[in-house]
Amino acid sequence: MNPTVIAVALALASAVAYATAAVAQERLATGRRPGRMPRLLLRGAWWGAVGLNSTGALLHVAALRYGPLTLVQPLGALTLVAAVPLGARLAGRRVVRDEWRGVVLALLGLGALLPVTAGETPRETLSLPEAVALAAVVLGFIGLCVRPGRRGRGAPGRGLRFATASGAASGVASALTQTLTVALADSRAPGAALVSWRTAVVAVLVAAFAVSGLLLSQSAYGSGLGAPLATLTLANPVAAAAIGIVLLDERFRGGPGGWALAAVGAAAAARGVVLLSRAPRSGAGVRGRGDTVVVRESVVGESVVREPLARKPVVPEPLVRDAAVAVREPAVHTPQSSSSASG
Repeated sequence: MNPTVIAVALALASAVAYATAAVAQERLATGRRPGRMPRLLLRGAWWGAVGLNSTGALLHVAALRYGPLTLVQPLGALTLVAAVPLGARLAGRRVVRDEWRGVVLALLGLGALLPVTAGETPRETLSLPEAVALAAVVLGFIGLCVRPGRRGRGAPGRGLRFATASGAASGVASALTQTLTVALADSRAPGAALVSWRTAVVAVLVAAFAVSGLLLSQSAYGSGLGAPLATLTLANPVAAAAIGIVLLDERFRGGPGGWALAAVGAAAAARGVVLLSRAPRSGAGVRGRGDTVVVRESVVGESVVREPLARKPVVPEPLVRDAAVAVREPAVHTPQSSSSASG
C-alpha cells in the first residue's frame, strides 16, 4: 500500500482518538458531578480518556513513520472538526453557526501557521543545561497561566489560560522527545554509556511535561470544549516551533511573506477561538434542562400530544375537589349531627 495513504489513515485515526478523548474530558469537567483531580483518578471514564489520548499519540507517531510532518501535522487539526459535533451530539443539541465559523477560522489560522513554522527535522538537539533552562522558563510561564483568579472554575478566560499552558507543556514535551530520541540512538554506539545523565534527565522532563499537559487540559475543559481545544491545538505547534527557532537553530520559513502569513493566520485563529468561546457549554445545557420546561410534541392521527420531559407530580382534580369538600363538611353538618344525637 502507498505509504502516503497509510500516513493519512493513521493521522485521521489519531485525530478521532484525540477528539473522543477531548469530549470525554470535557464531559467529566462540566458534568453534573465535576470532581477534582484526586476524585477523577478514581473514575474509569478518566482513565478511558487517558487511554484514548495515548492511542492518539501512538497513532500520530506511527503516521510520522510513513509520512512527513508537513502532511501529518495539519491532519491532526481535524481533531477540532471531529470533537465539536461529537460533543454537541452527546449533549443533545445541534452545532450552532458560531461554532462552525470558529472551527473554520481556527483551521484556516492553523493552516497558515504550519507552513512557516514546520520545517525539516533539526540537526541539533538540546544540551542538558539547555533542557533544564527550557523546563524552568516554561514552568514559570505555566505558573503565570494557572495563577488563581477572581473568576470561577467555568470562566472562559480561565479555560483559555489553562489550554495555553497545556499546549505549551505538550510543545515542550515534543521538543524534548526529539532530543531524547537522538540521545537514545547515541547510547547504542560502541563504547557509549548505556544511560547518560542527559538521557535520564530529559526522559523525566518529557514524562513530567506530558502528564502536566494532560492534567492542564482537563482543567481547561471546565469552561467548555471548542475554545480550549482550539487554543491547545494552536499553542502546541507554536510552542514547539518557538523552541526550534530559539534553541535548535531552525529558521522561520518564508521571509517577510511568511511573517505576514503567520500574522494573518494568528488573527484568524484568535477570532475562531473567540467564536468558539461563545458557544453553549455541554454541561450547562444538561443542567439547564431541569430549570426550564422542555416540551416534546408527537402527532398521533390529527391530535398533538405534548409531553414535558421533566414533569412534576400532578394531583388529579377529583381528589382536589374531594379534599375541599372534606374541609367544608364539618362546618356544614355539625348542627345536624348534634340534633340527631339529642333526638
